[in-house]
Amino acid sequence: MPPPTDADVATPGRTAAGIRRGAWTATALAFVFMVLNFADKSALGFAGTRIMDDLGIGPADFGLVQSAFFWLFAAGALIVGALSTRVSMRWLMPTLMVLWMLTMVPLLTPVTFGVLLACRIVLGFAEGPAYALATHVVHSWFPSEKRALPAGIISAGSSVGPLVAAPVLTWVIVSWNWHAAFGVLIVLGAVWVAAWFLLVRPSPEEASLADRPRVRTDWRLVGRQLATPTILGVGLLTFVGYWTTTLRVSWLPLYLEQGLGYDTTDAGRLVTLPYAVAAVAAIGAGMLSNRMVARGVPRRIARGWLSAAFVVTGGACMFLLTLLGAGAAQMALTVLAFSLNSASYGVALTVVADLVTPAHRGAVLGVLVAIYSMAGVIAPLVLGFAVAGASSTVAGYGLGFAISGVVIVVGGLLSVPLIDPDRDAARLERAAA
Repeated sequence: MPPPTDADVATPGRTAAGIRRGAWTATALAFVFMVLNFADKSALGFAGTRIMDDLGIGPADFGLVQSAFFWLFAAGALIVGALSTRVSMRWLMPTLMVLWMLTMVPLLTPVTFGVLLACRIVLGFAEGPAYALATHVVHSWFPSEKRALPAGIISAGSSVGPLVAAPVLTWVIVSWNWHAAFGVLIVLGAVWVAAWFLLVRPSPEEASLADRPRVRTDWRLVGRQLATPTILGVGLLTFVGYWTTTLRVSWLPLYLEQGLGYDTTDAGRLVTLPYAVAAVAAIGAGMLSNRMVARGVPRRIARGWLSAAFVVTGGACMFLLTLLGAGAAQMALTVLAFSLNSASYGVALTVVADLVTPAHRGAVLGVLVAIYSMAGVIAPLVLGFAVAGASSTVAGYGLGFAISGVVIVVGGLLSVPLIDPDRDAARLERAAA
Protein backbone atom coordinates (compact mmCIF):
# COMPACT_ATOMS: atom_id res chain seq x y z
CA MET A 1 0.00 0.00 0.00
CA PRO A 2 1.52 3.34 -0.99
CA PRO A 3 1.68 6.07 1.65
CA PRO A 4 -1.32 8.45 1.84
CA THR A 5 -1.26 11.30 -0.65
CA ASP A 6 -0.66 14.86 0.54
CA ALA A 7 -3.67 17.01 1.31
CA ASP A 8 -2.43 20.04 -0.57
CA VAL A 9 -3.59 18.86 -3.97
CA ALA A 10 -4.60 21.34 -6.61
CA THR A 11 -8.34 21.85 -7.06
CA PRO A 12 -10.21 24.03 -9.53
CA GLY A 13 -10.75 27.57 -8.31
CA ARG A 14 -8.60 27.23 -5.19
CA THR A 15 -5.19 28.88 -5.03
CA ALA A 16 -2.33 27.73 -2.81
CA ALA A 17 -2.89 30.79 -0.59
CA GLY A 18 -6.60 29.98 -0.35
CA ILE A 19 -5.82 26.40 0.63
CA ARG A 20 -3.40 27.58 3.34
CA ARG A 21 -6.03 30.00 4.64
CA GLY A 22 -8.66 27.26 4.64
CA ALA A 23 -6.28 24.86 6.40
CA TRP A 24 -5.59 27.22 9.28
CA THR A 25 -9.24 28.31 9.52
CA ALA A 26 -10.29 24.67 9.83
CA THR A 27 -7.51 24.11 12.38
CA ALA A 28 -8.63 27.11 14.44
CA LEU A 29 -12.26 25.96 14.56
CA ALA A 30 -11.26 22.35 15.26
CA PHE A 31 -9.15 23.75 18.11
CA VAL A 32 -12.18 25.63 19.53
CA PHE A 33 -14.20 22.42 19.05
CA MET A 34 -11.75 20.67 21.40
CA VAL A 35 -11.71 23.65 23.80
CA LEU A 36 -15.48 23.36 24.26
CA ASN A 37 -15.28 19.58 24.36
CA PHE A 38 -12.95 19.64 27.37
CA ALA A 39 -14.61 22.62 28.99
CA ASP A 40 -17.83 20.64 29.38
CA LYS A 41 -15.88 17.52 30.40
CA SER A 42 -14.21 19.46 33.21
CA ALA A 43 -17.27 21.40 34.37
CA LEU A 44 -18.35 18.50 36.59
CA GLY A 45 -14.92 18.40 38.25
CA PHE A 46 -15.00 22.13 39.04
CA ALA A 47 -18.43 21.72 40.62
CA GLY A 48 -17.64 18.38 42.27
CA THR A 49 -17.96 19.46 45.92
CA ARG A 50 -21.27 21.27 45.33
CA ILE A 51 -22.70 18.42 43.27
CA MET A 52 -21.86 15.89 45.97
CA ASP A 53 -23.47 18.16 48.59
CA ASP A 54 -26.60 18.83 46.48
CA LEU A 55 -27.17 15.16 45.59
CA GLY A 56 -25.96 13.71 48.90
CA ILE A 57 -23.39 11.40 47.31
CA GLY A 58 -19.84 10.43 48.30
CA PRO A 59 -16.52 10.00 46.44
CA ALA A 60 -17.35 6.50 45.16
CA ASP A 61 -20.67 7.66 43.63
CA PHE A 62 -19.00 10.75 42.18
CA GLY A 63 -16.32 8.51 40.67
CA LEU A 64 -19.16 6.46 39.14
CA VAL A 65 -20.62 9.60 37.52
CA GLN A 66 -17.23 10.53 36.09
CA SER A 67 -16.71 6.99 34.86
CA ALA A 68 -20.22 6.88 33.31
CA PHE A 69 -19.17 9.56 30.85
CA PHE A 70 -16.95 6.93 29.22
CA TRP A 71 -19.39 3.99 29.17
CA LEU A 72 -20.56 4.75 25.61
CA PHE A 73 -17.52 6.82 24.67
CA ALA A 74 -16.02 3.94 22.70
CA ALA A 75 -19.32 3.17 20.95
CA GLY A 76 -19.61 6.79 19.81
CA ALA A 77 -16.01 6.78 18.57
CA LEU A 78 -16.54 3.58 16.57
CA ILE A 79 -19.92 4.49 15.07
CA VAL A 80 -19.11 8.08 14.13
CA GLY A 81 -15.59 7.08 13.04
CA ALA A 82 -17.16 4.70 10.52
CA LEU A 83 -19.63 7.40 9.42
CA SER A 84 -16.71 9.75 8.72
CA THR A 85 -15.89 7.68 5.63
CA ARG A 86 -19.33 8.45 4.17
CA VAL A 87 -20.53 11.74 5.72
CA SER A 88 -18.84 15.10 5.17
CA MET A 89 -17.06 16.72 8.14
CA ARG A 90 -19.05 19.86 7.29
CA TRP A 91 -22.14 18.13 8.70
CA LEU A 92 -20.70 15.61 11.13
CA MET A 93 -18.84 18.07 13.39
CA PRO A 94 -21.76 20.51 13.99
CA THR A 95 -24.17 17.59 14.45
CA LEU A 96 -22.05 16.38 17.35
CA MET A 97 -21.94 19.87 18.84
CA VAL A 98 -25.75 20.15 18.73
CA LEU A 99 -26.04 16.75 20.42
CA TRP A 100 -23.67 17.91 23.19
CA MET A 101 -25.82 20.98 23.76
CA LEU A 102 -29.00 18.90 24.02
CA THR A 103 -27.46 16.58 26.64
CA MET A 104 -26.62 19.58 28.84
CA VAL A 105 -30.12 21.13 28.73
CA PRO A 106 -31.51 18.93 31.59
CA LEU A 107 -28.62 20.07 33.82
CA LEU A 108 -29.84 23.66 33.76
CA THR A 109 -32.23 22.83 36.63
CA PRO A 110 -31.96 20.67 39.79
CA VAL A 111 -31.65 17.00 38.89
CA THR A 112 -31.54 13.60 40.56
CA PHE A 113 -28.48 11.37 40.61
CA GLY A 114 -30.09 9.17 37.93
CA VAL A 115 -30.69 12.10 35.53
CA LEU A 116 -27.14 13.36 36.00
CA LEU A 117 -25.83 9.86 35.31
CA ALA A 118 -27.95 9.50 32.15
CA CYS A 119 -26.88 12.92 30.80
CA ARG A 120 -23.22 12.07 31.27
CA ILE A 121 -23.63 8.71 29.52
CA VAL A 122 -25.25 10.29 26.44
CA LEU A 123 -22.77 13.18 26.45
CA GLY A 124 -19.95 10.64 26.47
CA PHE A 125 -21.39 8.95 23.38
CA ALA A 126 -21.50 12.30 21.58
CA GLU A 127 -18.00 13.32 22.63
CA GLY A 128 -16.37 9.94 22.01
CA PRO A 129 -15.45 10.70 18.40
CA ALA A 130 -14.55 14.37 18.99
CA TYR A 131 -10.76 14.10 19.11
CA ALA A 132 -10.63 11.61 16.25
CA LEU A 133 -12.76 13.83 14.02
CA ALA A 134 -10.86 17.02 14.88
CA THR A 135 -7.56 15.24 14.15
CA HIS A 136 -8.98 13.80 10.91
CA VAL A 137 -9.96 17.32 9.81
CA VAL A 138 -6.46 18.77 10.22
CA HIS A 139 -4.76 15.69 8.76
CA SER A 140 -6.88 16.13 5.63
CA TRP A 141 -5.61 19.70 5.12
CA PHE A 142 -1.84 19.21 5.65
CA PRO A 143 0.85 17.05 4.01
CA SER A 144 2.46 14.29 6.07
CA GLU A 145 5.61 16.14 7.12
CA LYS A 146 3.62 19.16 8.38
CA ARG A 147 0.84 17.42 10.31
CA ALA A 148 2.40 17.24 13.78
CA LEU A 149 2.08 20.99 14.49
CA PRO A 150 -1.64 21.38 13.65
CA ALA A 151 -2.28 18.06 15.41
CA GLY A 152 -0.45 19.47 18.43
CA ILE A 153 -2.69 22.54 18.31
CA ILE A 154 -5.75 20.29 18.36
CA SER A 155 -4.29 18.42 21.32
CA ALA A 156 -3.63 21.76 23.05
CA GLY A 157 -7.37 22.48 22.81
CA SER A 158 -7.95 19.74 25.37
CA SER A 159 -5.83 21.76 27.81
CA VAL A 160 -6.92 25.25 26.82
CA GLY A 161 -10.57 24.26 27.37
CA PRO A 162 -10.22 23.64 31.10
CA LEU A 163 -7.57 26.39 31.33
CA VAL A 164 -10.12 28.97 30.17
CA ALA A 165 -13.07 27.24 31.78
CA ALA A 166 -11.50 26.91 35.24
CA PRO A 167 -11.64 30.60 36.26
CA VAL A 168 -14.77 31.39 34.21
CA LEU A 169 -16.89 28.41 35.23
CA THR A 170 -15.62 28.50 38.82
CA TRP A 171 -16.72 32.15 39.01
CA VAL A 172 -20.12 31.23 37.53
CA ILE A 173 -20.49 28.33 39.99
CA VAL A 174 -19.51 30.44 43.02
CA SER A 175 -21.61 33.45 41.93
CA TRP A 176 -24.74 31.49 40.93
CA ASN A 177 -24.71 27.67 40.93
CA TRP A 178 -23.28 24.74 39.01
CA HIS A 179 -26.34 24.57 36.72
CA ALA A 180 -25.51 28.00 35.28
CA ALA A 181 -22.11 26.72 34.11
CA PHE A 182 -23.81 24.39 31.65
CA GLY A 183 -25.94 27.28 30.35
CA VAL A 184 -22.74 29.17 29.45
CA LEU A 185 -21.44 26.11 27.58
CA ILE A 186 -24.67 25.72 25.61
CA VAL A 187 -24.48 29.34 24.39
CA LEU A 188 -20.83 28.95 23.34
CA GLY A 189 -21.67 25.74 21.49
CA ALA A 190 -24.36 27.53 19.47
CA VAL A 191 -21.87 30.26 18.49
CA TRP A 192 -19.39 27.62 17.32
CA VAL A 193 -21.98 25.89 15.11
CA ALA A 194 -22.76 29.18 13.35
CA ALA A 195 -19.04 29.94 12.83
CA TRP A 196 -18.37 26.45 11.42
CA PHE A 197 -21.06 26.75 8.74
CA LEU A 198 -19.97 30.28 7.83
CA LEU A 199 -16.20 29.75 7.62
CA VAL A 200 -15.29 26.13 6.86
CA ARG A 201 -15.29 24.42 3.47
CA PRO A 202 -14.27 20.83 2.56
CA SER A 203 -10.52 20.24 2.41
CA PRO A 204 -8.92 19.45 -0.97
CA GLU A 205 -8.49 15.85 0.19
CA GLU A 206 -12.16 15.55 1.15
CA ALA A 207 -13.22 17.22 -2.09
CA SER A 208 -11.12 14.77 -4.13
CA LEU A 209 -12.61 11.80 -2.26
CA ALA A 210 -16.11 13.19 -2.79
CA ASP A 211 -15.57 13.07 -6.57
CA ARG A 212 -15.05 9.31 -6.41
CA PRO A 213 -17.82 6.73 -6.02
CA ARG A 214 -18.75 6.15 -2.38
CA VAL A 215 -17.72 2.71 -1.20
CA ARG A 216 -18.22 0.83 2.02
CA THR A 217 -15.51 0.96 4.62
CA ASP A 218 -13.14 -1.95 3.98
CA TRP A 219 -12.97 -3.30 7.52
CA ARG A 220 -10.49 -5.99 6.50
CA LEU A 221 -8.08 -3.27 5.44
CA VAL A 222 -8.85 -1.30 8.60
CA GLY A 223 -8.15 -4.43 10.66
CA ARG A 224 -4.86 -5.02 8.82
CA GLN A 225 -3.79 -1.46 9.51
CA LEU A 226 -4.84 -1.65 13.17
CA ALA A 227 -2.90 -4.88 13.64
CA THR A 228 0.46 -3.32 12.77
CA PRO A 229 2.78 -3.07 15.80
CA THR A 230 2.99 0.71 15.33
CA ILE A 231 -0.77 1.26 15.59
CA LEU A 232 -0.96 -1.14 18.54
CA GLY A 233 1.86 0.79 20.20
CA VAL A 234 0.07 4.08 19.62
CA GLY A 235 -3.08 2.54 21.11
CA LEU A 236 -1.19 1.48 24.26
CA LEU A 237 0.57 4.83 24.58
CA THR A 238 -2.62 6.86 24.18
CA PHE A 239 -4.41 4.54 26.65
CA VAL A 240 -1.99 5.30 29.48
CA GLY A 241 -1.78 8.95 28.40
CA TYR A 242 -5.56 9.23 28.57
CA TRP A 243 -5.47 7.74 32.06
CA THR A 244 -3.78 10.98 33.12
CA THR A 245 -6.16 13.16 31.08
CA THR A 246 -9.17 11.54 32.74
CA LEU A 247 -7.81 12.07 36.25
CA ARG A 248 -6.91 15.66 35.43
CA VAL A 249 -10.44 16.42 34.27
CA SER A 250 -12.39 14.42 36.84
CA TRP A 251 -10.34 14.43 40.06
CA LEU A 252 -7.63 17.10 40.02
CA PRO A 253 -9.90 19.97 41.21
CA LEU A 254 -11.19 17.78 44.04
CA TYR A 255 -7.64 16.68 44.94
CA LEU A 256 -6.61 20.32 45.30
CA GLU A 257 -9.60 20.94 47.60
CA GLN A 258 -9.87 17.71 49.59
CA GLY A 259 -6.30 16.42 49.40
CA LEU A 260 -4.34 19.67 49.65
CA GLY A 261 -6.86 21.84 51.48
CA TYR A 262 -7.44 24.73 49.05
CA ASP A 263 -10.84 26.41 48.86
CA THR A 264 -12.92 26.25 45.65
CA THR A 265 -11.72 29.60 44.29
CA ASP A 266 -8.02 28.92 44.90
CA ALA A 267 -8.37 25.38 43.52
CA GLY A 268 -9.98 26.85 40.41
CA ARG A 269 -6.93 29.06 39.92
CA LEU A 270 -4.31 26.40 40.70
CA VAL A 271 -5.89 23.83 38.41
CA THR A 272 -5.08 26.10 35.47
CA LEU A 273 -1.33 25.52 35.93
CA PRO A 274 -1.20 21.95 34.52
CA TYR A 275 -3.48 22.98 31.65
CA ALA A 276 -1.27 25.95 30.77
CA VAL A 277 1.87 23.79 30.72
CA ALA A 278 0.00 21.08 28.77
CA ALA A 279 -1.08 23.52 26.06
CA VAL A 280 2.47 24.82 25.57
CA ALA A 281 3.90 21.29 25.66
CA ALA A 282 1.42 20.00 23.04
CA ILE A 283 2.24 22.75 20.54
CA GLY A 284 5.97 22.62 21.30
CA ALA A 285 6.06 18.83 20.82
CA GLY A 286 4.35 19.18 17.44
CA MET A 287 6.88 21.79 16.29
CA LEU A 288 9.80 19.71 17.58
CA SER A 289 8.54 16.54 15.90
CA ASN A 290 8.07 18.31 12.55
CA ARG A 291 11.57 19.76 12.80
CA MET A 292 13.07 16.36 13.60
CA VAL A 293 11.35 14.78 10.59
CA ALA A 294 12.53 17.62 8.35
CA ARG A 295 16.12 16.96 9.49
CA GLY A 296 15.88 13.29 8.61
CA VAL A 297 15.38 11.83 12.10
CA PRO A 298 13.62 8.42 11.78
CA ARG A 299 9.91 8.65 12.56
CA ARG A 300 10.14 5.96 15.20
CA ILE A 301 12.17 8.53 17.17
CA ALA A 302 10.55 11.78 16.00
CA ARG A 303 7.04 10.42 16.51
CA GLY A 304 7.27 7.36 18.79
CA TRP A 305 10.14 7.90 21.24
CA LEU A 306 9.35 11.58 21.62
CA SER A 307 5.70 11.04 22.51
CA ALA A 308 6.53 8.12 24.83
CA ALA A 309 9.12 10.23 26.68
CA PHE A 310 6.46 12.78 27.63
CA VAL A 311 4.04 10.11 28.88
CA VAL A 312 6.65 8.17 30.90
CA THR A 313 8.05 11.32 32.51
CA GLY A 314 4.55 12.45 33.48
CA GLY A 315 3.78 9.04 35.01
CA ALA A 316 7.01 9.11 37.03
CA CYS A 317 6.09 12.57 38.36
CA MET A 318 2.65 11.27 39.39
CA PHE A 319 4.23 8.49 41.43
CA LEU A 320 6.83 10.79 43.00
CA LEU A 321 4.30 13.41 44.12
CA THR A 322 2.83 10.82 46.49
CA LEU A 323 6.15 10.63 48.35
CA LEU A 324 6.24 14.34 49.23
CA GLY A 325 4.28 16.49 51.64
CA ALA A 326 2.33 19.55 50.56
CA GLY A 327 4.57 22.33 49.30
CA ALA A 328 6.22 23.86 46.24
CA ALA A 329 8.02 20.65 45.22
CA GLN A 330 4.84 18.59 45.34
CA MET A 331 2.94 21.24 43.38
CA ALA A 332 5.69 21.27 40.71
CA LEU A 333 5.43 17.49 40.36
CA THR A 334 1.62 17.75 40.24
CA VAL A 335 1.82 20.25 37.38
CA LEU A 336 4.22 18.03 35.41
CA ALA A 337 2.30 14.83 36.17
CA PHE A 338 -0.94 16.26 34.81
CA SER A 339 0.46 18.12 31.81
CA LEU A 340 3.25 16.26 30.00
CA ASN A 341 0.97 13.53 28.63
CA SER A 342 -0.85 16.12 26.50
CA ALA A 343 2.29 16.62 24.43
CA SER A 344 2.07 13.02 23.20
CA TYR A 345 -1.33 12.84 21.49
CA GLY A 346 -0.80 15.02 18.43
CA VAL A 347 2.64 13.56 17.73
CA ALA A 348 1.61 9.93 18.30
CA LEU A 349 -1.58 10.10 16.24
CA THR A 350 0.29 11.71 13.34
CA VAL A 351 1.77 8.23 12.90
CA VAL A 352 -1.72 7.05 11.94
CA ALA A 353 -1.84 9.46 9.00
CA ASP A 354 1.59 8.18 7.92
CA LEU A 355 0.28 4.61 7.65
CA VAL A 356 -3.44 4.77 6.91
CA THR A 357 -5.15 5.68 3.64
CA PRO A 358 -7.20 8.92 3.82
CA ALA A 359 -10.46 7.10 3.09
CA HIS A 360 -10.02 4.92 6.19
CA ARG A 361 -8.28 7.39 8.50
CA GLY A 362 -11.45 8.40 10.36
CA ALA A 363 -12.39 4.77 11.02
CA VAL A 364 -8.91 3.87 12.32
CA LEU A 365 -8.76 6.96 14.52
CA GLY A 366 -12.23 6.11 15.84
CA VAL A 367 -11.08 2.62 16.84
CA LEU A 368 -8.00 4.05 18.57
CA VAL A 369 -10.15 6.51 20.51
CA ALA A 370 -12.43 3.62 21.49
CA ILE A 371 -9.38 1.74 22.79
CA TYR A 372 -7.84 4.53 24.79
CA SER A 373 -11.18 5.75 26.14
CA MET A 374 -11.32 2.58 28.25
CA ALA A 375 -8.83 4.36 30.50
CA GLY A 376 -11.57 6.91 31.10
CA VAL A 377 -13.81 4.17 32.48
CA ILE A 378 -11.15 2.65 34.74
CA ALA A 379 -9.11 5.58 36.07
CA PRO A 380 -11.91 7.55 37.86
CA LEU A 381 -13.13 4.35 39.54
CA VAL A 382 -9.62 3.39 40.71
CA LEU A 383 -9.12 6.78 42.33
CA GLY A 384 -12.68 7.01 43.66
CA PHE A 385 -12.49 3.65 45.42
CA ALA A 386 -8.96 4.38 46.66
CA VAL A 387 -10.20 7.58 48.32
CA ALA A 388 -13.37 5.95 49.67
CA GLY A 389 -11.55 2.93 51.12
CA ALA A 390 -8.53 4.63 52.67
CA SER A 391 -8.09 5.59 56.31
CA SER A 392 -7.92 9.26 55.28
CA THR A 393 -8.64 11.31 52.19
CA VAL A 394 -4.99 12.25 51.78
CA ALA A 395 -3.89 8.59 52.02
CA GLY A 396 -6.56 7.62 49.47
CA TYR A 397 -5.33 10.13 46.91
CA GLY A 398 -1.75 9.00 47.54
CA LEU A 399 -2.62 5.35 46.88
CA GLY A 400 -4.67 6.16 43.78
CA PHE A 401 -1.98 8.34 42.22
CA ALA A 402 0.79 5.83 43.05
CA ILE A 403 -1.11 3.03 41.27
CA SER A 404 -1.80 5.33 38.33
CA GLY A 405 1.84 6.40 38.06
CA VAL A 406 3.03 2.80 37.82
CA VAL A 407 0.42 1.95 35.16
CA ILE A 408 1.40 4.97 33.06
CA VAL A 409 5.18 4.38 33.23
CA VAL A 410 4.93 0.67 32.40
CA GLY A 411 2.50 1.22 29.52
CA GLY A 412 4.60 4.04 28.07
CA LEU A 413 7.80 1.98 28.13
CA LEU A 414 6.09 -1.04 26.53
CA SER A 415 4.91 1.11 23.61
CA VAL A 416 8.43 2.22 22.58
CA PRO A 417 9.63 -0.92 20.72
CA LEU A 418 6.26 -1.25 18.95
CA ILE A 419 6.14 2.17 17.25
CA ASP A 420 8.10 2.21 13.97
CA PRO A 421 6.00 3.73 11.14
CA ASP A 422 8.67 3.33 8.43
CA ARG A 423 9.00 -0.40 9.16
CA ASP A 424 5.25 -0.97 9.16
CA ALA A 425 4.59 1.16 6.07
CA ALA A 426 6.95 -1.16 4.16
CA ARG A 427 5.20 -4.18 5.68
CA LEU A 428 1.76 -2.92 4.57
CA GLU A 429 3.11 -2.21 1.09
CA ARG A 430 4.42 -5.78 0.80
CA ALA A 431 1.10 -7.16 2.05
CA ALA A 432 -0.81 -5.15 -0.55
CA ALA A 433 1.54 -6.35 -3.30
